[in-house]
Amino acid sequence: MNLLEFLKDTPVIGILRDIPRGAEELCATTAAACGLKAIEVTMNTADAEQIIAALKAAAKPHGITVGAGTVRHGHDLEKALAAGAEFIVTPNTRNEIIRLSCTAGIPIIPGALTPTEVQKAFDLGATAVKIFPVNCVGGPEYIKALRGPFRDIPLMACGGVNAENASTYLKAGANLLSFGASIFNVKLMTDGKWDDIAINLKKLLAAIKTGI
Repeated sequence: MNLLEFLKDTPVIGILRDIPRGAEELCATTAAACGLKAIEVTMNTADAEQIIAALKAAAKPHGITVGAGTVRHGHDLEKALAAGAEFIVTPNTRNEIIRLSCTAGIPIIPGALTPTEVQKAFDLGATAVKIFPVNCVGGPEYIKALRGPFRDIPLMACGGVNAENASTYLKAGANLLSFGASIFNVKLMTDGKWDDIAINLKKLLAAIKTGI
Protein backbone atom coordinates (compact mmCIF):
# COMPACT_ATOMS: atom_id res chain seq x y z
CA MET A 1 0.00 0.00 0.00
CA ASN A 2 1.18 3.51 -0.83
CA LEU A 3 0.36 4.99 2.57
CA LEU A 4 1.20 8.58 1.66
CA GLU A 5 -1.05 8.51 -1.39
CA PHE A 6 -3.81 6.82 0.60
CA LEU A 7 -3.67 9.60 3.23
CA LYS A 8 -3.23 12.48 0.79
CA ASP A 9 -6.72 13.91 1.34
CA THR A 10 -6.77 13.23 5.11
CA PRO A 11 -3.11 13.29 6.17
CA VAL A 12 -3.46 12.16 9.76
CA ILE A 13 -3.06 9.01 11.84
CA GLY A 14 -4.98 8.48 15.07
CA ILE A 15 -3.11 6.78 17.91
CA LEU A 16 -4.96 4.34 20.16
CA ARG A 17 -3.13 3.79 23.42
CA ASP A 18 -4.90 1.71 26.07
CA ILE A 19 -8.17 1.33 24.17
CA PRO A 20 -10.22 -1.31 26.05
CA ARG A 21 -11.03 -4.64 24.46
CA GLY A 22 -14.50 -4.70 22.99
CA ALA A 23 -14.44 -1.06 21.84
CA GLU A 24 -13.05 -1.84 18.39
CA GLU A 25 -16.37 -1.70 16.53
CA LEU A 26 -17.38 1.63 18.09
CA CYS A 27 -13.95 3.02 17.38
CA ALA A 28 -14.14 2.02 13.72
CA THR A 29 -17.62 3.41 13.18
CA THR A 30 -16.74 6.66 14.95
CA ALA A 31 -13.59 7.08 12.88
CA ALA A 32 -15.48 6.35 9.68
CA ALA A 33 -18.27 8.80 10.50
CA CYS A 34 -15.70 11.55 11.08
CA GLY A 35 -13.54 10.75 8.06
CA LEU A 36 -10.41 9.35 9.73
CA LYS A 37 -8.64 6.93 7.40
CA ALA A 38 -5.76 5.53 9.49
CA ILE A 39 -5.45 4.31 13.07
CA GLU A 40 -2.52 2.80 14.94
CA VAL A 41 -2.75 0.66 18.06
CA THR A 42 0.31 1.00 20.28
CA MET A 43 2.05 -2.23 21.12
CA ASN A 44 2.24 -1.30 24.82
CA THR A 45 -1.56 -1.43 24.99
CA ALA A 46 -2.87 -4.50 26.82
CA ASP A 47 -3.93 -7.19 24.33
CA ALA A 48 -2.57 -5.08 21.46
CA GLU A 49 -2.42 -8.02 19.04
CA GLN A 50 -6.02 -9.00 19.58
CA ILE A 51 -7.14 -5.37 19.36
CA ILE A 52 -5.29 -4.83 16.09
CA ALA A 53 -6.91 -7.92 14.57
CA ALA A 54 -10.40 -6.98 15.81
CA LEU A 55 -10.07 -3.33 14.81
CA LYS A 56 -8.78 -4.27 11.38
CA ALA A 57 -11.83 -6.48 10.81
CA ALA A 58 -14.17 -3.74 12.04
CA ALA A 59 -12.44 -1.03 10.02
CA LYS A 60 -12.09 -2.86 6.71
CA PRO A 61 -15.69 -2.23 5.54
CA HIS A 62 -15.10 1.48 6.13
CA GLY A 63 -11.86 1.64 4.15
CA ILE A 64 -9.78 2.46 7.21
CA THR A 65 -6.23 1.13 7.45
CA VAL A 66 -4.99 -0.16 10.82
CA GLY A 67 -1.37 -0.25 11.91
CA ALA A 68 0.78 -0.75 14.98
CA GLY A 69 2.61 1.94 16.93
CA THR A 70 5.25 2.07 19.66
CA VAL A 71 7.06 -0.76 17.89
CA ARG A 72 10.39 -0.63 19.70
CA HIS A 73 11.73 -4.19 19.47
CA GLY A 74 11.89 -7.03 17.01
CA HIS A 75 9.36 -9.07 18.99
CA ASP A 76 6.95 -6.10 18.85
CA LEU A 77 7.23 -6.07 15.08
CA GLU A 78 6.69 -9.83 14.83
CA LYS A 79 3.54 -9.62 16.93
CA ALA A 80 2.24 -6.59 15.02
CA LEU A 81 2.70 -8.24 11.64
CA ALA A 82 1.17 -11.49 12.88
CA ALA A 83 -1.88 -9.52 14.01
CA GLY A 84 -2.23 -8.03 10.54
CA ALA A 85 -0.89 -4.51 11.05
CA GLU A 86 -0.89 -2.67 7.72
CA PHE A 87 1.74 -0.09 8.67
CA ILE A 88 4.30 0.36 11.44
CA VAL A 89 5.12 3.42 13.53
CA THR A 90 7.99 3.65 16.02
CA PRO A 91 9.00 6.25 18.63
CA ASN A 92 12.68 6.06 17.68
CA THR A 93 15.10 5.28 14.85
CA ARG A 94 16.13 1.65 15.01
CA ASN A 95 17.80 0.03 12.02
CA GLU A 96 16.40 -3.44 12.62
CA ILE A 97 12.76 -2.37 12.70
CA ILE A 98 13.03 -0.22 9.58
CA ARG A 99 14.87 -2.87 7.57
CA LEU A 100 12.55 -5.71 8.59
CA SER A 101 9.48 -3.64 7.78
CA CYS A 102 10.89 -2.76 4.36
CA THR A 103 11.70 -6.41 3.72
CA ALA A 104 8.11 -7.32 4.61
CA GLY A 105 6.81 -4.62 2.26
CA ILE A 106 5.05 -2.79 5.11
CA PRO A 107 5.03 1.04 5.29
CA ILE A 108 7.22 2.20 8.16
CA ILE A 109 7.23 5.58 9.90
CA PRO A 110 10.07 5.64 12.42
CA GLY A 111 10.45 8.31 15.06
CA ALA A 112 13.34 10.76 14.85
CA LEU A 113 14.19 14.16 16.26
CA THR A 114 17.58 15.40 15.12
CA PRO A 115 18.54 16.12 11.51
CA THR A 116 20.98 13.20 11.63
CA GLU A 117 18.23 10.80 12.73
CA VAL A 118 15.85 12.12 10.06
CA GLN A 119 18.35 11.47 7.29
CA LYS A 120 19.34 8.09 8.72
CA ALA A 121 15.74 6.89 8.94
CA PHE A 122 15.01 7.93 5.39
CA ASP A 123 18.20 6.33 4.05
CA LEU A 124 17.18 3.04 5.71
CA GLY A 125 13.89 3.06 3.79
CA ALA A 126 11.36 4.95 5.91
CA THR A 127 8.06 5.75 4.20
CA ALA A 128 7.96 8.96 6.23
CA VAL A 129 9.77 10.15 9.33
CA LYS A 130 7.88 10.95 12.54
CA ILE A 131 9.25 14.05 14.27
CA PHE A 132 8.66 13.23 17.92
CA PRO A 133 8.12 14.86 20.33
CA VAL A 134 7.83 17.87 18.04
CA ASN A 135 6.00 20.05 20.59
CA CYS A 136 9.05 19.92 22.88
CA VAL A 137 11.46 21.35 20.31
CA GLY A 138 9.61 24.22 18.71
CA GLY A 139 6.49 22.71 17.17
CA PRO A 140 5.67 24.04 13.67
CA GLU A 141 8.82 26.18 13.64
CA TYR A 142 10.94 23.05 14.01
CA ILE A 143 9.14 21.38 11.10
CA LYS A 144 9.72 24.52 9.04
CA ALA A 145 13.43 24.47 9.92
CA LEU A 146 13.78 20.80 8.94
CA ARG A 147 11.90 21.36 5.71
CA GLY A 148 14.68 23.64 4.47
CA PRO A 149 17.35 20.95 3.95
CA PHE A 150 15.02 17.94 3.86
CA ARG A 151 12.65 18.90 1.07
CA ASP A 152 12.51 15.34 -0.26
CA ILE A 153 11.72 13.58 3.04
CA PRO A 154 8.06 13.16 4.09
CA LEU A 155 7.68 14.34 7.69
CA MET A 156 4.98 13.52 10.23
CA ALA A 157 4.46 15.82 13.21
CA CYS A 158 3.70 13.97 16.45
CA GLY A 159 3.31 15.35 19.95
CA GLY A 160 0.81 17.99 20.96
CA VAL A 161 -1.02 18.15 17.63
CA ASN A 162 -4.55 19.54 18.08
CA ALA A 163 -7.30 21.43 16.28
CA GLU A 164 -5.68 24.77 17.13
CA ASN A 165 -2.28 24.04 15.57
CA ALA A 166 -2.97 21.35 12.96
CA SER A 167 -3.19 23.68 9.98
CA THR A 168 -0.06 25.52 11.16
CA TYR A 169 1.91 22.26 11.12
CA LEU A 170 0.78 21.52 7.58
CA LYS A 171 1.62 25.02 6.38
CA ALA A 172 5.04 24.68 8.03
CA GLY A 173 5.74 21.67 5.83
CA ALA A 174 4.48 18.56 7.62
CA ASN A 175 3.17 15.92 5.22
CA LEU A 176 1.34 14.01 7.95
CA LEU A 177 0.09 14.59 11.47
CA SER A 178 -0.69 12.19 14.29
CA PHE A 179 -2.65 12.56 17.49
CA GLY A 180 -3.46 10.40 20.49
CA ALA A 181 -4.92 11.14 23.90
CA SER A 182 -6.10 14.62 22.93
CA ILE A 183 -8.88 12.86 20.98
CA PHE A 184 -8.74 9.17 21.89
CA ASN A 185 -8.82 9.89 25.61
CA VAL A 186 -8.56 6.73 27.71
CA LYS A 187 -11.35 7.69 30.12
CA LEU A 188 -13.72 8.62 27.30
CA MET A 189 -13.00 5.32 25.54
CA THR A 190 -13.37 3.33 28.75
CA ASP A 191 -16.65 5.08 29.58
CA GLY A 192 -17.94 4.50 26.05
CA LYS A 193 -18.32 8.21 25.30
CA TRP A 194 -17.64 7.89 21.60
CA ASP A 195 -20.03 10.76 20.78
CA ASP A 196 -17.74 13.09 22.72
CA ILE A 197 -14.72 11.66 20.94
CA ALA A 198 -16.46 12.21 17.61
CA ILE A 199 -17.07 15.89 18.37
CA ASN A 200 -13.38 16.48 19.08
CA LEU A 201 -12.25 14.37 16.14
CA LYS A 202 -14.45 16.29 13.70
CA LYS A 203 -12.97 19.57 14.92
CA LEU A 204 -9.44 18.31 14.37
CA LEU A 205 -10.13 16.90 10.92
CA ALA A 206 -11.90 20.09 9.89
CA ALA A 207 -8.83 22.09 10.96
CA ILE A 208 -6.60 19.76 8.98
CA LYS A 209 -8.69 20.25 5.84
CA THR A 210 -8.08 24.00 6.04
CA GLY A 211 -4.34 23.44 6.05
CA ILE A 212 -4.05 21.09 3.08
